[in-house]
Amino acid sequence: MNETKLETRPTPVFDLTGGYLCLDFANTLENRMGEKPLELLSSYHDLVAWGEQTEIVSNKEGGELREEAARRPTEAAAVRARGLALREALYGVFVRLVEGGAPEPSHLLILNEVLAEGMAQARLVAEGEDFRWDWSAKGGTLESILWMVARSAAELLTSALRHDLRLCAADDCGWLFLDTSKNHSRRWCNMKSCGNRAKARRYIERKR
Repeated sequence: MNETKLETRPTPVFDLTGGYLCLDFANTLENRMGEKPLELLSSYHDLVAWGEQTEIVSNKEGGELREEAARRPTEAAAVRARGLALREALYGVFVRLVEGGAPEPSHLLILNEVLAEGMAQARLVAEGEDFRWDWSAKGGTLESILWMVARSAAELLTSALRHDLRLCAADDCGWLFLDTSKNHSRRWCNMKSCGNRAKARRYIERKR
């Protein structure tokens, strides 16, 4: 993958309606179930842009990551490829949960490898009377965004929120989200997109 050519492409604006960081990462492939899925992470720079838009990476850290990617384009492309592998593994784990099945061991292996690598760099940072997780050398380490995604997935999978995990009802979507609605009746990842399209199709079918 030629990172230099891809830099000139417009930066995608990500739809962050999954309700959890790792779900928004799993949703970086649009129209997953359709005839022409759209890859939103076409370069390492797109991965950084996703990190900035989800606010797990500051603009300063994003700039540092882009500079590091420019110095090490081959490694940056490899991290992007690893990110896609992590995304597909997470998607596989989450879909099996929605379906009531056990995840594939190979998918858990990919998640655990990234998680172990990230946790080796994890640290607690004090903020007044509170604490938060952070990572050593986050702004200069190409893999750091993947560490945060893996930890988010581990947190979701070990919490009761995993029972609220849903798959969008639109045939061509396949996006994941947490159904935190009062009566747990949410069907669409985004009512303005998938929900409205489904309503429009039903209206046309009734008219026919």
